Amino acid sequence: MKKILLAVILVATISVTTNAQRYAIIDTKYILDKLKDYKDADKKIQQTADLWQKELDDMQADLDKMYKNYDAEQYMLTEELKKKREAELFNKEKDVRELQKKRFGYEGDLFKERQRLVKPIQDKVFNAIQKLAVAKGWDFVLDKSEGITVIFADPKLDKSDEVLRELRVNAN
Repeated sequence: MKKILLAVILVATISVTTNAQRYAIIDTKYILDKLKDYKDADKKIQQTADLWQKELDDMQADLDKMYKNYDAEQYMLTEELKKKREAELFNKEKDVRELQKKRFGYEGDLFKERQRLVKPIQDKVFNAIQKLAVAKGWDFVLDKSEGITVIFADPKLDKSDEVLRELRVNAN
């Protein structure tokens, strides 16, 4: 009997505690899209990426031209000249791959540029969310943008506009 009573009290306590949790849902993509600093940083990153992509495209075009010339001339070349041209092609192809990795690879120049320009803005948003969560007594905050899927969320739970107000940004 004592065990049953203890179990009932435990279940009641857990359900009361669970119902007492307060949470909020935000959309960080929506918030970031409203920030001028983020838009400017994103635009600058895109311009830099486009410039680096053009550099790679030009190198690739040169490499393609070298391959085409080699294919056309290989039958007239001596074995020594063939080996020399093949080595040049190999080195040029290696240079293209290395530059692509350096610019766009994991922790490459684009990643570092994004970290330099966007991370401070993301930190500012995170701090505003954290400040609001403490002030409003939210137990946890869910982000419904990109990475996490929220199947359904009551729109009145979306606190993105409150975060924007905390950041002193007009939501419209």
